[in-house]
Amino acid sequence: MTDSATSQQQLLHIVIGGELKDVTDIEFEDLSQIDFVGAFPNYKTAYDAWKSAAQRTVDSAETRYFILHAHKLLDPETGAHHSV
Repeated sequence: MTDSATSQQQLLHIVIGGELKDVTDIEFEDLSQIDFVGAFPNYKTAYDAWKSAAQRTVDSAETRYFILHAHKLLDPETGAHHSV
């Protein structure tokens, strides 16, 4: 099975969100309450998940969702990754 989706390079993106202390900053009210939406193989699927989560919480002005470009943190060229 080789279609364009499976032959593309995986670029890990993580979508998280939660209530912010102040909407003008990016500090969560309670880190234990972070909503981990998921990990996604590309920006398109992460964006779709982000949009869905953001739309579910549209009535909560303090709640924000973010797409983290995790593939940039795991770049083998720069050695910017940690394993345990």
